[in-house]
Parts: sequence; structure tokens; C-alpha cells
Amino acid sequence: MLDFFRDKRIFMTGHTGFKGTWLSKILINSGAVVTGYALAPPTESSLFRLSKIENKMNSIIGDILDFEHLKMSFDIAQPEIVIHLAAQPLVRDSYSDPRGTYETNVMGTVNILECVRKNTCVKSFLNVTTDKVYQNSEWAWGYRESDPLDGYDPYSNSKSCSELVTHSYKNSFFFDRDIAISTARAGNVLGGGDFANDRIIPDCVRAVKNEDPIIIRNPYSTRPYQHVLEPLYAYLMIIQKQYQNNKYADYYNIGPDESDCITTGELVNLFCSKWEKATGIKQTWVNKFDGGPHEANFLKLDCSKIKTVFGWKPRWNIEITIEKTVEWTIAFFDGDNISSIMDKQNDDFLQGGIE
Repeated sequence: MLDFFRDKRIFMTGHTGFKGTWLSKILINSGAVVTGYALAPPTESSLFRLSKIENKMNSIIGDILDFEHLKMSFDIAQPEIVIHLAAQPLVRDSYSDPRGTYETNVMGTVNILECVRKNTCVKSFLNVTTDKVYQNSEWAWGYRESDPLDGYDPYSNSKSCSELVTHSYKNSFFFDRDIAISTARAGNVLGGGDFANDRIIPDCVRAVKNEDPIIIRNPYSTRPYQHVLEPLYAYLMIIQKQYQNNKYADYYNIGPDESDCITTGELVNLFCSKWEKATGIKQTWVNKFDGGPHEANFLKLDCSKIKTVFGWKPRWNIEITIEKTVEWTIAFFDGDNISSIMDKQNDDFLQGGIE
């Protein structure tokens, strides 16, 4: 599959983020010609800077809401493939800045689709959204792609709107063009290099670094946790398949097997166990609900569709996912070469070939 991307012109929004950096690294290693468009990394420590990929791609620092700058960058790149990752990605931040969240997540999608509409070079477009786009009924089974879209909080709802914008553009402007358009709804991603606030694994990493107990807001919430490489390779599979045959353009859930949909408390217990095994240092956590805004308690994805259509299946279970996250974290604390540890983990993931 990676041979397919050699020399392909790719335009990626959000390339400086956690997912964007890992995906940029994969594509650069595959020989793709990558143009990234994103804001500068929002945290002092950032995987993008640590990975040292900036000089191996055309990295453009810009705001997705600056349409003229975005379109100029897009027109110059003339991409065959577009991957839309740029977003305000945090539920809690969306409560403190709902307007900014809707602007970025809705009008950002409009802006990149306008660039696609005004160019004839694009053959494959993927909008990356989230498992939280669904109307959450707190039921025990996984949501399917046919279930209603209606995220509760401003982040989730704005990503539901991003889906609807994509559907509208697909029906209104691209029905008679040779361009394949899909959206991908991934579960909660974990892995080395995520420095975001208010996400559980980054909170764990900050706690062990500071020798503090890990603070958990809601240890009983259930989420579909998966390693970041899982959805990234699924994205690339969708992009390739629909590039080669438009019949694969659709809406896809990407998540772990049901056994890896676990509570936050179980996840942190697993992190503490793997951390102690790797370092000999015992780590503890405390339940400290802070009365924060509403977040879903129970969330699963039904991934039957992507498994049936492509024969896809997850490669790393939650135990391996946490082991790899701990491995990356120790390398980071030790000052090791981050680019090399990313390549090693990518190679580990690919052992045995792509499904």
C-alpha cells in the first residue's frame, strides 16, 4: 500500500498536530510529496518539532479560516490527494470557546472543500472526524454509520456539522466529477507524542514526569481506545482504494475490537502496570471528579462496515498500545532520537505486512 503513495502530491491540513505528525512521517517515508497547512503546534513540547520532519515536507503555517492563504497554498501544491485533519479537537475547550470551535471545525471544512471545488487536480479526499459525531444514547452497542449524527457538546456537534458539510458538497458539486470523497470516524487515539491538555494519556505522562498521582475526572467512562497508527493506516487504505475506484467512497467507523473498549480507570490501571514493569517505579491515581461539563459516559463504534468492505482489522490491542506508549515516553524522557523511535514503532506495526 505504501508504494502507492510514492510521488503522489498530498495536501494535509492539521499536519502539526499529534495525528498529523505521525501521518506526515509515514507519508514522507513512503516517498510522497507532502504539503502541510496548519497552525503552529499549540504546546511548548510538540511531536512535530521533535520528529524533525519540517524540512522534509512543504510545511505551511497558516489558519484554516484564512481562505485566501489556504487557497493560494492549495493552488500551488495542486494535490491529487487531500486529507483534512485540522480541527479544534478538545471537548472541554469547546465549552470555553464554542464560537471558535464551530468556526474552525465547520468553516474550516467549508474552506478546504472550496479549494477542492475550485481545482480539478484532486482525485481522493478524506475528512477525518470523530466517533463523537453520533447522537449518543448511552446504549451498550456500537454506533453504526447509518445512526443519526448529533454530537452533544460544541466539539462533537461541530464535527457532526463537518460531516454534513462534506455530504452536502459531495452531493452538490462532485457528483459529476471524478473525485472520491469519504469521511472517517475514529475512536480515541493513544500513543507517544500527544501533549494535549485534558486527555488521559498525556495527563498520565505529565504525572509520572512530575512524580505526582494521576488525576482522573471520570474513571467509569467507556471509550474505544486505539493506537494512533491504527486509524492512520485505515485512512491511507481508504484514500488509496477510493482513488483507484470511486465505489469505495463512503463513511467509515474506525475503532478497536469490543474487548478494547474499556473504562478510563481500567486504561490508567494498565498504564500504571506497564510503567512499573518498564521502570520499576510504582504509579498511583486518584478519582477527582471536578464537576466539569457534560461528556458522554459510554461510547462504542460498530466497525463491521470497514471490516466487511476492506477486510480490515485492528493490529494492536490495548495492552500493546500502552506498552508502545510507555516505550515512546521513556525514550522521550531519556532524550533519545524521537524520529528513530517513531520509525521503529511504525516498523513494529507493519511487521507481517498490511492487512
